[in-house]
This record gives sequence, C-alpha cells and structure tokens, in this order.
Amino acid sequence: MVSLVTIGRVWAACDVGVNAAASSMTLLFLAPLIWIGVAISWVLLYGTLGRRHRSAALTTGLILTVCVTWCLVTRLGMVDSYPAPRCAGNVPPWWPSFIPT
Repeated sequence: MVSLVTIGRVWAACDVGVNAAASSMTLLFLAPLIWIGVAISWVLLYGTLGRRHRSAALTTGLILTVCVTWCLVTRLGMVDSYPAPRCAGNVPPWWPSFIPT
C-alpha cells in the first residue's frame, strides 16, 4: 500500500518514533484497518454507481483512493505534535512543495 510505505518513509526521514521496529509494528497494525476501509468504500461505490456507469465508478474510486492516501499520509505520517529534529514542520525534505500538508 502506497500510503503505508510513504508514512514509513516520512517517519524514517523525520526520525519519528522510538525505533524502526516500533514504527513497523504500528504500520503493520494499521495495514489491515486501512485496507478494509478502502475496500469497503470501493464495494459501496461499485454497488451504487458501478452497475450503470462503470467508467464513472472507476474514476470516482481512483479519486477517492488518492484523497484517502493523501489524508492518511498528511494526518498519520506528518505528526504536528511530534518534535521532529530533522524535518522543519515535520515535512521531509523530499516531499513535493506543490502537495499541501
């Protein structure tokens, strides 16, 4: 999952967490929850819109997935309350400036 990998890289770049093992366990715990949430949204989307308009359902689903990924990365990955000594504002240096955090 792209969101989990990105969150892990943000945490590693900004030195968030106790150590790599603790951060990995947190992401391992979050993985099924995130997957189930996104899968349920796709099932509901296909059940309501996909039977009549498949291309609209696919487009809406992709936009929804991108929005959920952005929300997860910016809310879970870039923790505002955590003092990140390496990253200014808890935003890693490799994060594109045109994507808001």
